[in-house]
Amino acid sequence: MQSIANTYDVTPMQILRNNPYLSDREYLFVGESLVISYNTTRSITTNGIVYPFIKRETLLKTLPSLTYMSVFNYTTIEKGEIVEYQDDTEIIKVAKDYGVIPLMMLTTLTPSGAANIETAYSILLNEEYQEETINNFIEIIKRKGYQGINIIFSYLNEENQLLYQSFVQRIYDRIQSEGFLFFITINFNMQIVETKLQLEQIDYGNLSRLANGLIFVKFKFGFDYGPPDPVTNLTNIRILIDYAATNTSLDKLSIGIQAIGYDWQLPYIPNKSSATSLSIDAVLRLADHVGTTIQFDDVSQTPYFYYNQFTFDYPFQHIVWFIDARTINAVNNLIIEYNLNGAGVWNIMIYNAQLWTIINANFDVIKLI
Repeated sequence: MQSIANTYDVTPMQILRNNPYLSDREYLFVGESLVISYNTTRSITTNGIVYPFIKRETLLKTLPSLTYMSVFNYTTIEKGEIVEYQDDTEIIKVAKDYGVIPLMMLTTLTPSGAANIETAYSILLNEEYQEETINNFIEIIKRKGYQGINIIFSYLNEENQLLYQSFVQRIYDRIQSEGFLFFITINFNMQIVETKLQLEQIDYGNLSRLANGLIFVKFKFGFDYGPPDPVTNLTNIRILIDYAATNTSLDKLSIGIQAIGYDWQLPYIPNKSSATSLSIDAVLRLADHVGTTIQFDDVSQTPYFYYNQFTFDYPFQHIVWFIDARTINAVNNLIIEYNLNGAGVWNIMIYNAQLWTIINANFDVIKLI
């Protein structure tokens, strides 16, 4: 592979990125066709969020397309203590082998997405707990070989933003002295009030000034207890970016892509109904199995479909929302239009060929190591 890369003046990593099936092989076959390069638009960074138990074959296919890998494996609990769930030693090493910067991801959420707002506020309101949190994650970064931290803010709003800014300043001062990277992933909140989208009036500029980058991601886990709606909504994301642009350098912002689908049984019953998550491949298999027609919502730029599930011969209607190539292409267009830093992917546990092919066909992925 190195000789082919030399012939076309590209890197072996670019060949792996454009031909991900090669990660399963040791050899190339005579006469085999390879994609050497695409007519890309510009360079971006990508940040994939991952659990340590990702399958090795999935990881190896994905790493050539990543700049950063954020490992979702650490939860802050009482008094700034940090819980580690899985051994992440191997994926940190493999990431570096593929030129990907490993970032420790820290949150008050559990790996399954259970919230803990009490812990978040106890830390925000106590400088001693903040120092303990920072001391603990810096010790982990050094011990494990991470190159920085990516902290999830799940409860940021207008009323508490000064608390977050103070905490971020404290983190920045320590991170700078240690020489590590510092990213903030904002699990943003948008609400529809009287048919109008309501944004939290947050000064993202102050946060971005102290961090290497901000990533806007709406986290989706195994179940969704809200009403049926698009997994992501590109019209709303555009509104968020327009607002952030008023006080933030856009080259520090990345858009999150939720590589997931949700299946709701109808009618939706508040405080009782829930949607089950599906991989994109599982969504497409389901649509094919039930023989339905996939429809497309132009406002959110996401696909959906209906189907009936029969229980005791009674049909229960379902609706499934997900993303496809058109959604990913719409995200890419926003990145180009606003000259954003890049994309964050929640999550990379299942290899999504559509996602990475479209990203790599549009952009050159920046490698920093």
